[in-house]
Amino acid sequence: MNIFMSLFSEIVARFVLMLILVAVIGSSLTACGTTTYAQQPLNVTPNTPPNYIEKVNNGSIFQPTMVSTSLFSGDKRPRSIGDTLKISISEKTTAVRKLNTDTSRENAVAVKGPGDGTSTSSSLIDKIINLDASASGSDSFKGKGNTDNTSTLTGEITASVINVLPNGHLVVAGEKGISVNGGTSTLRISGVVNPKDIKSGNTVASGDVLNARIELGGEGDVQDAASRNWLQRALVKHLTIW
Repeated sequence: MNIFMSLFSEIVARFVLMLILVAVIGSSLTACGTTTYAQQPLNVTPNTPPNYIEKVNNGSIFQPTMVSTSLFSGDKRPRSIGDTLKISISEKTTAVRKLNTDTSRENAVAVKGPGDGTSTSSSLIDKIINLDASASGSDSFKGKGNTDNTSTLTGEITASVINVLPNGHLVVAGEKGISVNGGTSTLRISGVVNPKDIKSGNTVASGDVLNARIELGGEGDVQDAASRNWLQRALVKHLTIW
């Protein structure tokens, strides 16, 4: 009996040690593999302007190095890497899907033996030949499904130009984080902006951002309490007693 108890204790100890090692390795992999939905990078270093030792007056009002501003305001229009603009986020998506399936099928077949019923032979062969057979079957299926998903996100974030496409469109990205009582909420956005869609105050609506990727994530005690880590999900899935 002592041998079995010792063997059982050793198995339990090894199992616990294995869980600890898996948890440590999994935590390391999770920390290393953390990615964001928004396009990377979220910011870049602005280009260093060239040093003009001698400025040549070409006799024109427009100069290549002048700041691009609006004719009716002093707003500097973003056009170069490192310039900033505001993105007004107002997103609302609603998806409704209903599915109703109802199918049924009935089959019946009857086979009458070739005998005319007058044969008095009791041999097995005559019985098989003159055998009357019939079969029937039916099946039915009914299924219903409803999907209703509604999400709303509003806010404002400042993004910077991280690239300028050959057609003049601006690749922008930005990030904003708010931390309150140990809980952190991070808002990230990236996409492509047409300079013509930039309104007064260097503001563009999120609906005008091409290939927009908007991400709102959280970290902290509240987020940890409201979700399971990968080890808990694996134990719940494979060990019903956990």
